[in-house]
Amino acid sequence: MAYAISLKCPNDTATPVLDLWREASHFETAPSMQALNYPPHLTLAIYGDITPERPLEVVRKVFRDTPSISVEFSGIHDFPNETLVLWARPVDDSALRRMHQAIHREIDPMLCHEHYRPSHWQPHCTIAMNIPKEAAAAALRWAAETTAQFTVTFDAVDCLKFPPVEIIEEVKLWP
Repeated sequence: MAYAISLKCPNDTATPVLDLWREASHFETAPSMQALNYPPHLTLAIYGDITPERPLEVVRKVFRDTPSISVEFSGIHDFPNETLVLWARPVDDSALRRMHQAIHREIDPMLCHEHYRPSHWQPHCTIAMNIPKEAAAAALRWAAETTAQFTVTFDAVDCLKFPPVEIIEEVKLWP
């Protein structure tokens, strides 16, 4: 069981991401993002060996008086893994990095999954996370040819556990 702090978009501005999810899922054996049953999001931190109360306290403290955030995205990028991961890159990630730093001031970064630690974290909105090697070249061509310029308003932060995704608590961000 893992715990995460995630900035999410449960509103209509998520439509461009949902469209990209559907398109990119054609390269996967099964649609990875739709299977989460969770809206488009930016994961800020993932923890394994931690009590759920700690990230919950941090979500309440850090985000209780936080406004919603509109993030402009431009382009689809990839993380090469055993399976290819496609993701949308924020144009300006400074506000996201401030949120990320606020979390890590409260919880020791060494408790966080290494890819989500301050020195390694790449803010991203995942488009597909399980593209097999045999479909990778076609998926990368699609990503290069796809105009992915849109703005998403993230208006909630979750403390959650996974898999499967189960929201422990949602903090609404003010408009």
